[in-house]
Amino acid sequence: MDALELLSGDAQAFLRTAWASHAHIHKADPDDVVEKLSLDDVDGLLTSTALRTPALRVARDGSVLPSSAYTRSATIAGAPLTGLIDARKLIELFDGGATLVLQGLHRYWPPLAELIRGLEASLGHPCQANAYLTPPGSQGFALHSDTHDVFVFQTHGSKQWEIHDRGEQLDVLMEPGTCMYLPTGTPHAARTQQTASLHVTVGINLTSWRELLQRTVTDVLADPAFDDRLPVGYPDDPTVLADELIDQLRRVADRLTTVDVRARADDEARRFFTTRTPLLRGALTDRLLVAALEDDTDLVRRADAVCVVRAAADERVLLLLGDRELRMPARLTPVLEYIREQQQLRPQDLADWLDPASRLVLASRLVREGLLQVSA
Repeated sequence: MDALELLSGDAQAFLRTAWASHAHIHKADPDDVVEKLSLDDVDGLLTSTALRTPALRVARDGSVLPSSAYTRSATIAGAPLTGLIDARKLIELFDGGATLVLQGLHRYWPPLAELIRGLEASLGHPCQANAYLTPPGSQGFALHSDTHDVFVFQTHGSKQWEIHDRGEQLDVLMEPGTCMYLPTGTPHAARTQQTASLHVTVGINLTSWRELLQRTVTDVLADPAFDDRLPVGYPDDPTVLADELIDQLRRVADRLTTVDVRARADDEARRFFTTRTPLLRGALTDRLLVAALEDDTDLVRRADAVCVVRAAADERVLLLLGDRELRMPARLTPVLEYIREQQQLRPQDLADWLDPASRLVLASRLVREGLLQVSA
């Protein structure tokens, strides 16, 4: 089950009918959801690691508390370390009704990191994950709305949500396995009842047409022809500037009509697929093992690794790997497309395209780049 299917059910129907239009409720298998972040996981992160701000916020009765209320200082090898979470202070605040907000979990919690990578691949928009742990009978934030779309899924306890969707108030009880989608600007508030609540909020940082158009216009304006100075004396006679501005706008419009929209779209996709943070767990071990790679070594595709094969100019092929791109000879296109479709393989499986030495070189390179991993 991919990330979007987990959070929305019928992923294709969701994208056709619910994306950016109205609230959507979906029931998933509680085990599939809880394994992403359990109460025990959060307990360990908050009490047994060196978590620091701003990875944590604390809110009570609608207000965010100053970090000094739950942090401490320390030293490592004589160097000062600030913003460390003070577990004892945090426990007391939680016991007193405060909501604990873990921020940016997709950066350091592997199950959510993998979920976010899969969701980004499905949607084509950057995503992030926060978690909210609220004690019984408490409310962290008053009625508010977010500036981005969100998926919410419950992993422990229950929470009563008040949703204002297109003029209608909805009351939704979130329980383990319940997933909810809220478009940008949907007013909502939530309060626990008799049990504590843990839910994860996945924010979708939508890339807008405005951003793409701004990048396109900026590229057009990079032409040195637009570096000419404004006419001398225009502050005394703005009509001089207005007349020339008409001509300049026409020049910009003319240039925009010549933009290769297919190439521009390819560049945008390429930009997206080279600005994702890679998941490289085990990469150090792989570097130690790659020197001994043999034709029958078992390899696996790294979980949710980006792998996009694109034709390029000058008889090359681009391999987009999330945070980088590799330019390779175009003759490798078929073998790269084969590798992209495999969850596991051996270098010898590439024999239809490459001789023994060449396939070991390619397999070793892809292990070093983090796409493939030596099987345990």
